[in-house]
Amino acid sequence: MSPSPRPRVALFVTCLVDAMRPRVGFAALAALEDAGCEVVVPRSQTCCGQPALNSGDREGAAAIARRTIALLEPYEAVVVPSGSCTGTIRCHYPELLATDPGWLSRAEALAARTFEILTYLDDVLGWRPAAALDASVAYHDSCSGLRELGIKEQPRRLLSAVAGLRQMPLSGAETCCGFGGTFCVKYPSISNAIVEEKAAAVEASGADLLLSGDLGCLMNMAGKLHRRGAPTRVFHTIEVLAGMADGPAIGEEP
Repeated sequence: MSPSPRPRVALFVTCLVDAMRPRVGFAALAALEDAGCEVVVPRSQTCCGQPALNSGDREGAAAIARRTIALLEPYEAVVVPSGSCTGTIRCHYPELLATDPGWLSRAEALAARTFEILTYLDDVLGWRPAAALDASVAYHDSCSGLRELGIKEQPRRLLSAVAGLRQMPLSGAETCCGFGGTFCVKYPSISNAIVEEKAAAVEASGADLLLSGDLGCLMNMAGKLHRRGAPTRVFHTIEVLAGMADGPAIGEEP
């Protein structure tokens, strides 16, 4: 019997990963290749359009959506290390292009084969990491991942396979961290109050590490924890799964 062909997937890196934490992109690449994928990183990828959409510029967001659809159509699957960016492509591209029949069908086809990385590794590939880490972790459920995409058990199943890792309960794990993309810019005092409560819950968990699947949320919480003088270190979940939690945490000097 001939071996099954390797899935050819596009890694959609995201703006924040590219600009602020490229290590997340390399961890995603390592995990996907370990899971047996042929990974391509389209060189001309840009923002998914989420900031424009959140700011009310639907025409601009639709233009970005059309460009992104055309770029990513050739690939068997598109994998994204971000719940919010995945949600934009899966949930909002079809909404943005609903009145354009030619593009609507293309948007729906891309949405159907676009996956947040933790769900792709767990639900689609059934992959389990070979990583080991002697640490306790608390997991924050990001709003877009949980509410738009139903990501809840997948990261916890993957983390349970990491040798030596202990998952700690986090009070209010499903509660927003206060980031919300442009929300934290428009309503800074409310955002700060929300993340203050989140940071206190993280400290109370006693976990060594805080993990999640959205870099925006992680940067927001890491900043507040640092200002509080908390010892908790913050990583994207894929960094731990790929065995790359031995470097600087988010917000730490390299």
